[in-house]
Amino acid sequence: MLVRFFLMLRAAGVPVSLGEFLALLEALKARVGALSVEAFYALARTVLVKDERHYDRYDRVFGAHFKGLEQAFAALATAAVPEEWLRRQAELTLSAEERARIESLGGFERLMQALAERLREQQARHEGGNKWIGTAGRSPFGAYGDHPEGVRIGQDGSRRNAAVKVWDRREFQNLDDTAELGTRNIKLALRRLRRFAREGAADELDLSATIDATARNAGWLDLKLRPERHNAVKVLLFLDVGGSMDGYVRACEELFTAARSEFKHLEHFYFHNFVYESVWKDNRRRHAERTPTLEVLRTFGPDYRLVFVGDATMSPYEIVQPGGSIEHWNEEAGAVWLERLRGRYPKHAWLNPASQERWEYVPSIGLARQLLEERMFPLTLAGIDQAMRALNA
Repeated sequence: MLVRFFLMLRAAGVPVSLGEFLALLEALKARVGALSVEAFYALARTVLVKDERHYDRYDRVFGAHFKGLEQAFAALATAAVPEEWLRRQAELTLSAEERARIESLGGFERLMQALAERLREQQARHEGGNKWIGTAGRSPFGAYGDHPEGVRIGQDGSRRNAAVKVWDRREFQNLDDTAELGTRNIKLALRRLRRFAREGAADELDLSATIDATARNAGWLDLKLRPERHNAVKVLLFLDVGGSMDGYVRACEELFTAARSEFKHLEHFYFHNFVYESVWKDNRRRHAERTPTLEVLRTFGPDYRLVFVGDATMSPYEIVQPGGSIEHWNEEAGAVWLERLRGRYPKHAWLNPASQERWEYVPSIGLARQLLEERMFPLTLAGIDQAMRALNA
């Protein structure tokens, strides 16, 4: 089984050597790590992957090869909603007119109170209907039903991007910064954000100074060196992943690749939908290894340019409401954290991959634009060009 895993990694472009594979087998023979998929994932990645740029490819191969094993080892990550309640036997899709006739529960707090009541009262599986947690119904709680504002539980992926909160633990993939297709024009657009400086060790030949010094030295060669010329601009890149961003992965990977190439001082973090009290560097480990947003504010100075990349498409509660995050209970609203970031980094911009024609019709995009004082730009070549001009101002 592991031989096939090794060959799949090689086929995917991860430069794994035979010696590293044998080292992994020795580690397993010595019983290094716990008996779990999570422990084996970390052990194998440590031994086999030499560059973090290949983490995404490793994750894809690991998921394809060991599909199903994680569920066999993993414990339930959320409150125990019985699986029987959510077994998919039918799926409901309403027309626009039928959806318009269904009323929401009147706000985020009312919705969460109603969910708590259902969990206390419900005793069995339910399908259809408009109240209980179940499937294929008009209830705001469950899976494969239809409701304009609800809590999604036990459903594989989004259908209408209408959930206020998602009850399930979800896994995202890191963006692959080696994607090359289509990055050349993005690099050209990013080059508007440049401020060159010569920093570091003197390891580059200064030809003009060498000729001048040799001539003044009666023809005896006198080599002169200087530090390499680099783009001194510092960039903080915050990338939205998962959910409605799944359709924009390719465009974001192209931007990520171009940014890694163009900016020597680049730090990146991931978030989901909106920025709250913590962000993360590795999507595979996002539940265990997070970076407090306050630590980011303390670590990186105001000379950094802050760039958000995301479609800003979500429930408005996720921006303005404490506890409004779709995945966890945030003590402070997302708008509060965005204001802190804006205050720390005066030069900031948001790149949005969603079609600009939609912006006026999505309330959350309007809220984000208002908080950013209209410093939101489309993720197109023209939009990147405008964003770079704004960051240079």
